Amino acid sequence: MLKQEFRTWSDVIRTASTNSRDNEAPSLFLQNIQHSVCSRSDHQVFTSILKACAAISAIKLGKVVHGFIVKTGHVTCQSIYKAILNMYAKCGSFRSCQKVFDEMGHSDPVAWNIVLSGFSKNQTHDAKVMSLLYKMHTSNLSKPSSVTVAIALPVCARLQNLNAGKSLHCYVIKSGLESDTLIGNALVSVYAKCGLVLNDAYSVFNGIYYKDVVSWNAMISGFSENALTDNAFKMFLWMMKGNIEPNYATIVSILPVCAITKNIDDPCRIGKEIHGYALRHTDLREDISVFNALTSFYLRVGQMELAEVVFRSMKFRDLVSWNAIIAGFAANNEWLKALKMFSKFLFMKNFELDSVTLISILPVCAHLQKLQVGEMIHGYILRHSYLVDCTEVGNALISFYSNFDELEAAVNTFSMMSKRDLISWNAMLDAYAESACETQFAHLFHGMFIEGIRPDSITMLSIIRCFSSILRVKKVKEAHGYSIRTGFLSSDVEPTLANAILDAYAKGGSMDYALKIFESLSEKKNVVTCNSIISGYINCGSHDNAYMLFKNMNEMDLTTWNLMIRAYAQNDNPYQALTLFYELQLQGRKPDTMTLMSLLPVCAKMASFHLLRQCHGYTIRSCFGDICLKGAILDVYSKCGSISCAYKLFKSTPHKDLVMFTAMVSGHAIHGMGNEALKIFYHMLQLGVTPDHVIITAVLSACSHSGLLDQGLRIFNSICKVHSIKPTLEHYACVVDLLTRGGRMRDAYLFVKTMPIEANANIWGTLLGGCRTHGEVELGRIVAGRLLELEADDIGSYVVMSNLYASDGRWDDVMQIRKMMKARDLKKSAGCSWIEFERKKNVFIAGDSSHPQRSIIYSTLKILDQQIKEYFIFESMKFNTEKFIGF
Repeated sequence: MLKQEFRTWSDVIRTASTNSRDNEAPSLFLQNIQHSVCSRSDHQVFTSILKACAAISAIKLGKVVHGFIVKTGHVTCQSIYKAILNMYAKCGSFRSCQKVFDEMGHSDPVAWNIVLSGFSKNQTHDAKVMSLLYKMHTSNLSKPSSVTVAIALPVCARLQNLNAGKSLHCYVIKSGLESDTLIGNALVSVYAKCGLVLNDAYSVFNGIYYKDVVSWNAMISGFSENALTDNAFKMFLWMMKGNIEPNYATIVSILPVCAITKNIDDPCRIGKEIHGYALRHTDLREDISVFNALTSFYLRVGQMELAEVVFRSMKFRDLVSWNAIIAGFAANNEWLKALKMFSKFLFMKNFELDSVTLISILPVCAHLQKLQVGEMIHGYILRHSYLVDCTEVGNALISFYSNFDELEAAVNTFSMMSKRDLISWNAMLDAYAESACETQFAHLFHGMFIEGIRPDSITMLSIIRCFSSILRVKKVKEAHGYSIRTGFLSSDVEPTLANAILDAYAKGGSMDYALKIFESLSEKKNVVTCNSIISGYINCGSHDNAYMLFKNMNEMDLTTWNLMIRAYAQNDNPYQALTLFYELQLQGRKPDTMTLMSLLPVCAKMASFHLLRQCHGYTIRSCFGDICLKGAILDVYSKCGSISCAYKLFKSTPHKDLVMFTAMVSGHAIHGMGNEALKIFYHMLQLGVTPDHVIITAVLSACSHSGLLDQGLRIFNSICKVHSIKPTLEHYACVVDLLTRGGRMRDAYLFVKTMPIEANANIWGTLLGGCRTHGEVELGRIVAGRLLELEADDIGSYVVMSNLYASDGRWDDVMQIRKMMKARDLKKSAGCSWIEFERKKNVFIAGDSSHPQRSIIYSTLKILDQQIKEYFIFESMKFNTEKFIGF
């Protein structure tokens, strides 16, 4: 009765293990032991149980079974011994596996294959696999079979041990196994992994008599891994013409190829066809890896809506699915979508974040300026040791913190990393370079050498960037020399490093060195190279050389045009800048934020309200949300006389920064609207925006132009006490102007004399102008004396002093001043003004009568002058009559 019951249990256990219900088999076996202490199970039950233990890595239970087998005397059965060997190998208990193998003897090739297969599953034992294979081959106790070779060849591929792979290939040929499909597939992978895909791998592929889907997949992935995407796609098309149908591995391999192959006219169409093929086949339609590959494919070709459709249609999603959609959105600059998808992923309780998730989401947080989210992710990392030990995650954190200029957090992350690679050092060096921390950069670079880490071209880029930002040309030369000695410059396919060195020399004013690099690049020159040398010419004031190079360029990008427009705009050539801007548009290029920022000074210089409105309209149509651009447009509206347009733009901007407030205060100051300027300033303070010295200057100027003496002095006194800002020379100049306009000349002079910093010519000139306005002749003489000591050749000072003497009737002093001007050959430049009318600029210069409509202009001026005189005569007569009658 007991034997019958045990046999029933044996059948249940055997059925459970053969139907892949492996997790039930061990527990059933324990129940069987508890119910059948006196019974003896057959060898099939033991092998089934051991198979189940191997499948679920139940090493402890497997050892219990092993002990039970020894006690019950089933040790001599070879099938059970092989099952024990397999169980230890699959569970990763390699010492026990080796011990059992040594007890069995080395005559059975199946036992060899079990041990080799077990060790080959763990990459850390690759050397052990090769050692065992050599021992098997030289012992002559057992001959390696096709299975043995198929196990060993992937290990050779992982190690990229081409010699070992070729030795096995020779053994295959001598053993007559070269037409074996299993071995042929493994050989194709070995040669492909070692970079010999075009000749050796393809030759082996052609030699396989019965090619299966694995054979084709090996060739397709081999071409793909060696960047031969055209060959991979052709191989796929060849496969589709035959009898072999693609499986999940084929789809997963070919979709990335379709996304990046240049010779495919419409990669999206090919991807859709593959997608349709997958939907028509049940085995592919239910495979999660196929849909992960489709999601990644659509994201790579920019079809984000299709990617979302595929992702949402998946019945089951694994970690790869979520990583693919998050990384894809990030790669397509869809930062908000990536963050939203990450938030949804966090609510999934089935998964934990892995390194790929974190490496994808941290740059997203940096782009969206979500420092707190990144810090929360950092906290998650610290709570999971497997992430703390991941070097790639540490590198991503360093880059994340450096984007926020959080150097302390970046340094702490770097110091806590247990394993640092070259990328870690480069990321930290780049963080220091970005913040221009020269001392820390030098210490870290020295520490890098001490730890035996040798710099690469990326390291050199950080060095160049660090020292070019602080104009240390000597250090740039040292980095240049090191790059030459190590061959970094000669090995650069794209002249990235050379361009950086050239740009550093140009910024440092060493144009001779920059030009030598420029000439040495010859065929390697690209747009960035030319842009760097143009920028260097512009910085040195060589605009003609910059223009010559610009005209001779075969290829230009928007940066090239922006450089030239900015150069002409900043050097009093507004029409040339405008001509280039029109040329840029004629070529079909779309101006960006930098183009408009370069063009706005032209609008201000020409006082062209029409051109400014065009720029503003283009900004709105292009949805440029740059706050600095809006601030610049606002500023130019004020300078072009349209304070109402400036104020409308200011009010319509929801998020205002300090630059925006400064521009609006300055605009009101220019138009003498002091009270409005003060309202804007105080509103800014209420919002919690901290002022700087620029807006303080603007608001003091507004008070000065509007005669708001008390308010201006109150703001000046609050600079140190309230805002903790040290007053600058500009602030003192504004106060002097404020006092002189208010008629408090003695107070203004005393203020200048008691200033903690020495007054410049601008301040003394302001004081002299006040003396002229208020008729303070004697004080004017003292001030003029100090001013002429600073600027003896400034004609404005002489003119003001001459007018001051003339107003007081001191003609001898006037003649003396004029003699001094004549002796110094000082001439007053003619006054100039202009106005834009019907989109045309009309220029007027004192003493010039060349305007084509001068007759109408002068006659109109004469009429206006006569009307003004008549008005004042009438008012004067009216006043005298009223006075006479009253008397």
